Amino acid sequence: MTHLSVEMLAADAAEPITTAGHAQLGIAVLAGIAVIVLLITKFKLHAFLALIIGSLVLGAVAGAPLDKTITSFSAGLGTTVAGTGVLIALGAVLGRLLADSGGADQIVDTILAKASRKAMPWAMVLIAGIVGLPIFFEVGIVLLIPVVLLVAKRGNLSLMRIGIPALAGLSVMHGLIPPHPGPLVAIDAVGANLGVTLALGVVVAIPTMIIAGPVFSRYAARWVDIQPPENLVPERTSDDLEKRPGFGITVATVLLPVVMMLAKALVDIVVDNPEHTVQRVFDVVGSPLIALLTAVLVAMFTLGRAAGFTRGRIAATVEKSLGPIAGVLLIVGAGGGFKQTLVDAGVGQMILDISKGWNISTLLLAWLIAVTIRLATGSATVATISAAGLVAPLAAEMSTPHAALLVLAIGSGSLFFSHVNDAGFWLVKEYFGMNVGQTLKTWSVMETLISVVGIVCVLLLSLVL
Repeated sequence: MTHLSVEMLAADAAEPITTAGHAQLGIAVLAGIAVIVLLITKFKLHAFLALIIGSLVLGAVAGAPLDKTITSFSAGLGTTVAGTGVLIALGAVLGRLLADSGGADQIVDTILAKASRKAMPWAMVLIAGIVGLPIFFEVGIVLLIPVVLLVAKRGNLSLMRIGIPALAGLSVMHGLIPPHPGPLVAIDAVGANLGVTLALGVVVAIPTMIIAGPVFSRYAARWVDIQPPENLVPERTSDDLEKRPGFGITVATVLLPVVMMLAKALVDIVVDNPEHTVQRVFDVVGSPLIALLTAVLVAMFTLGRAAGFTRGRIAATVEKSLGPIAGVLLIVGAGGGFKQTLVDAGVGQMILDISKGWNISTLLLAWLIAVTIRLATGSATVATISAAGLVAPLAAEMSTPHAALLVLAIGSGSLFFSHVNDAGFWLVKEYFGMNVGQTLKTWSVMETLISVVGIVCVLLLSLVL
C-alpha cells in the first residue's frame, strides 16, 4: 500500500499564485467551499455560477491577485472541457440512442421476463449496471424509475426492495466507471491509465453494487415501507415503436467501448512496448475518443436503424442528445476551474506539507478529501474533480495499478452521504414519493455504503497489487 512520505514530488506542483501561509489557505478553502454551498442551497444559484464565484472568493481570501485567480480558473476550465468534453458528448449521444430506440427497454424487459420474484432485486442491479455504463446518473434515473415503479406495482413488491438495487447500480457506475465525467477527469488529473482504471473499477463495482443494492435493500424495505406513487407511473416512450433492437445486439453495443478500452489495457500489460506495432494499434483503438466514437457510429445502425429510424430521425436524436448536456459540461468545466484555483493557490502543496508526518494511506487520504468536498458541495463530480487536483502530486511515484486505485478511492469518496445539498437527493425523493427523513434512511445510507465498501475494496486491492 502506498503511503505518504517526505520524498513525494511536491516540486511538480504548479507555481503558487499566492504566498499565503497554511492557516490563511485553509481559511480560503473553507470560505470558497462555504460560498459554493450557500449559493447552491440557500440562494438556488446554478452550480456553474456558484463555482465561479467560489473560485474568486477562494483566491481573494488566499491573497492572490484577481487577474491570476481568473487566469487559473480559466485554464482549469479549458483543460477540463478539452480533456473530457468530447467524451461526455459522445456518451450522451450513445445514451440517447439507447433510450430512444427502445434498446434500454429491451434490456430491461428481457432480464425481468427471466427473473423470479426472489431474484428481482438482483435483476434490477444487473439492469442498472448495464444501462448505467454509457448513461449519466440523472438520465439513468429517468430511464429506470418507470420500470422500478411498474415492477413494484405489478409484482406487489416493496418499492425499496426494487428501487435501491437500481439506484445502487447507477450510482456506482457514475462514481467509479469511465466514461462518466468524474472518473474521466480524475484519470486525466492523476495521470492514470484509463483501461487499468476501468478494469479495476469493475472489480470494485461488483461487490459494492451487491452490498449497497440487493443486500441493503432488505433493510431499507423494513425501514421505509411505501407504495409506488400512482401519479408517477408513466408510460414508456418505446411502447409507441413498431420494433426495437434485439437484446444481444443492444448489450453488445453498450459494452463495445468498454471492451475496446479493456483490450488496450490488456495489450499494454502483455506487450509492454510502446514501439510495438500491435500496441500502437491498440493505443488508437482503445483510446476513449475512438472507443466511444466507434460505439456511437455502430449504435446508429444496431440501435437506430434496428428501431426503424430514418437517417433524419437518427440525426435528430443525436442533436437532441447534445442540448441537455450543456449544463453538465459547464459544471464539470467550472469544477475543473475551481480545482485549478485550489492547486495554483498552493492548497495541494499545503496538504503535502501537513500530511508529511502522517502514517496514513495515500488512498485513504484521497478518499477523505473527496468525502469532505462531497459533504460540503453535494456534487459527486465537483468532489471528484477537486480532490483529484489536490492529490495529483501524490500520484507522481505511484505504479500504474495504484494510480488507478487512487482514482477509484476519490470516486468512492465522492459518493459519501448524499443529503439536502445534492440534486440527486431531491430527484430520488420526488420520484419515490418519500419525505426527507425516509430519503435519508434509504438513499443517503445507500450512498454512504457505496462509499465505504468502495474504499475498503480499493484498500484490499492495494495490498495485492
